[in-house]
Amino acid sequence: MKKILVTGADGQLGAAIKALAANYNEFEFLFTDIQELDLTNQAAVAMFVETEKPAYIINCAAYTAVDIAEKEADLARLINTKVPAYLGKVGQKHQARVIHVSTDYVFDGTSYTPYTENDLVNPESVYGKSKLNGEIALLKEAPSSLVIRTSWLYSIHGKNFLKTMVKLGEERDKLRVVCDQVGTPTYADDLAEVILTIISKTENKLCDWKPGIYHYSNEGVCSWYDFAKAIHELAGISCHVHPIATEEYPTPAARPPYSVLNKSKIKRIFGVQIPYWRDSLKKCITELKK
Repeated sequence: MKKILVTGADGQLGAAIKALAANYNEFEFLFTDIQELDLTNQAAVAMFVETEKPAYIINCAAYTAVDIAEKEADLARLINTKVPAYLGKVGQKHQARVIHVSTDYVFDGTSYTPYTENDLVNPESVYGKSKLNGEIALLKEAPSSLVIRTSWLYSIHGKNFLKTMVKLGEERDKLRVVCDQVGTPTYADDLAEVILTIISKTENKLCDWKPGIYHYSNEGVCSWYDFAKAIHELAGISCHVHPIATEEYPTPAARPPYSVLNKSKIKRIFGVQIPYWRDSLKKCITELKK
């Protein structure tokens, strides 16, 4: 039975993969977070992979505190740039295929049409730069890897915009939310399903493993304001959400004003179905209410 190593297993995406693992019983899963495996320790990573011999490594570990990264640049680079390189190096040595998760923050957001994998990257934050350099470092060490860029990730686990809006919406009468940053929310469960589907289809010879960069988010487009309104509507929360401009809500890290991702490549090559963002949001809120 082939093994799949999942790093960052306590985060949003890792937890989503953990919840789906029982549906993929042809694999043995190795779920690790900092307690089980310190990814910043190159020797520990090498020893773990050499001992366990996973066929696949799904790297869900990341430094995602976008604003704090502006002050903690070294830590962001260690986790987002050096760790993917370590995983790529040891994966290449032991024939383990790496799937690494990246971000829409590799773009500056000046486009007005959905970004393809071939579009020019130009990150404007420490976080975005550290993630882009992680992609480059991984593919240099292990050209057989997959990089999946995603956007606006949320789930019932961890800290995210959905849970913040539910909490604040229940506590306050009014909220101010940015309306001029446009992208697509991504339900972590959907991304987890796609990653496991790609591995399963590859193993069952239903598709070829084609390395490189891919984009994945849910279908459709919205602003953070639209997202907040939809969350409150579906959660049955009556709170007045007031739209504001980015300049009215300054943050240490620059956000891409437009970061819609074109998903045609991942759909074409791996034959995946992608749900509409509101449909997935409804599912997540139903889970959250349980």
